[in-house]
Amino acid sequence: MTKGFSPEVLRLDHQQEADRICTRIRGLMRNQVKRGGVVVALSGGIDSSVTAALSVRALGRERVIGLEMPERHSARETLALSGKVARALGIPTLVEDISGILQSVGFYEKYDNAVRMVVPEYGDGWTSKIVISAVANQPRFTSFYLVTQNSQKVQSTVRLPLQPYLEIVAATNFKQRIRKMLEYYHADRLNYAVAGTPNRLEYDQGFFVKLGDGAADIKPIAHLYKSQVYQLAEFLGIPEEIRSRKPTTDTYSLAQGQDEFYFSLPYQMMDLCLYARNHGVPAESAAPVLGLEPQQVLMVYRDIDTKRKTTRYLHLPPLLIEDVEWE
Repeated sequence: MTKGFSPEVLRLDHQQEADRICTRIRGLMRNQVKRGGVVVALSGGIDSSVTAALSVRALGRERVIGLEMPERHSARETLALSGKVARALGIPTLVEDISGILQSVGFYEKYDNAVRMVVPEYGDGWTSKIVISAVANQPRFTSFYLVTQNSQKVQSTVRLPLQPYLEIVAATNFKQRIRKMLEYYHADRLNYAVAGTPNRLEYDQGFFVKLGDGAADIKPIAHLYKSQVYQLAEFLGIPEEIRSRKPTTDTYSLAQGQDEFYFSLPYQMMDLCLYARNHGVPAESAAPVLGLEPQQVLMVYRDIDTKRKTTRYLHLPPLLIEDVEWE
């Protein structure tokens, strides 16, 4: 599908797509999930906002509840934005500050100790995040860097060796798993299902935590590219403040964009690269549309393939030694 490749390939018929998703949600809830409503974790981001809006459109606002789960490292605006979308949709919310749970499992201590493996002086008043090298400019592999900011707001960046990287990521995964535990607690007590919020870019490329934000009963927008989620957000009346917000992970204490941590390009370009890869568009044809050199597009294609291979296990159910047959 090389002919006619342009940003327009991701253009949706908003009404038709919203109706299609909502019909599917109702069918899944009635015939397979068989629960009375859905719990949606609201982060103040575009994906959770659109998931909540589609759930309301499909099931009615009285059958959707928003769960807000900030913690010590969350951005200041997180609660304000998640509350704003809940009010716009007319749904009730519950706030569960997970800082205490994270403290009880030793997250903050484990995280700080992992950072000190690289930056020994890291301490009170400091913030940090992980960033990656630009994949489009790296011919062989992705490098990880630790960015720290001290109490005087002075930043420094150091190369992150494998072991501290693994320890930092393992610690931050507590956040996703604790949030999911609370989502299922409220879903169970209400006889509701959990609606997951990944878009296609995240789902395809394994940008989620197994048994964390990767767990859900239904995933209404997993087939939509991030650009398409933004299109639906406007159609569904998501507040402009949320629609104009840059996608963030809201996981680290220092503000971190998704394209800094995981994706090799901003989402608009990454969507087009993923679409091109999925539809057999040669790098030479995709490059002019993306404003990149063909070699750079090839690097992104290879990164897409690598992430699919290395994160495949995240999609798998528990693996059995032999099949267990039902009588």
